[in-house]
Amino acid sequence: MNDREEKTTHFGYREVPAPEKAGLVREVFDSVAGSYDLMNDLMSLGVHRMWKREFVATSGVRQGDHVLDLAGGTGDIAVLLSKRVGASGRVVLSDINESMLAVGRQRLEDQGIVGNVSYSIANAEKLPFESGEFDAVTMAFGLRNVTRKDAALREMLRVLRPGGKALILEFSKVRQEPLKAIYDSWSFGVLPRLGKLVAGDEDSYRYLAESIRQHPPQEQLAQMMEDAGFEQVRFRNLTGGIVAIHSGIHA
Repeated sequence: MNDREEKTTHFGYREVPAPEKAGLVREVFDSVAGSYDLMNDLMSLGVHRMWKREFVATSGVRQGDHVLDLAGGTGDIAVLLSKRVGASGRVVLSDINESMLAVGRQRLEDQGIVGNVSYSIANAEKLPFESGEFDAVTMAFGLRNVTRKDAALREMLRVLRPGGKALILEFSKVRQEPLKAIYDSWSFGVLPRLGKLVAGDEDSYRYLAESIRQHPPQEQLAQMMEDAGFEQVRFRNLTGGIVAIHSGIHA
């Protein structure tokens, strides 16, 4: 890595000093926290719920497992995980953004999910957990917002027990050209307008669309997981590669 890469990073299509990105991302999610769930439904026409159900259903998480949900935001994944781990298990819903985590906590409490879920403000690049503490670590639609993705992957590996699994659900590279054209038109034409109309924030949703295009494609992210120390790294595309599920094992 050269000096320029160490000092700067991308924030959407802008290049910014690396230390500033976390603060800029925090501002985005402070702005959208209150409308985040509604906007997810509108942005994906509800398909994000199917992706998340598939992500958890195929995770291998079992009753009694201890699971860390990174960048868990408003709690979609944590709700599903809490049902899988049962009363004998534990889910830690974590996020670096207090506004998002507050919405998630209120949402779970409103649904009566209180016994097996705890909450933590946590930076994915430097997690406040013991090594080998979790049976699984999940991260859905959060890795692309992390400044140092390699550091976050190493931290995911560290907090997993031997044999534990990391699972990442993230927007990826669309494979079919006709679908790609439609997807690009939706992302850059419709999405910012929806953000303006529904959330009163066009710029944040333009950033979110740009951040998707800046995220490493499937094969590159798989290589990054291997470089971080994961074994048996796999990925599986959903909806033509709009999103992909990556997994890796702490051997």
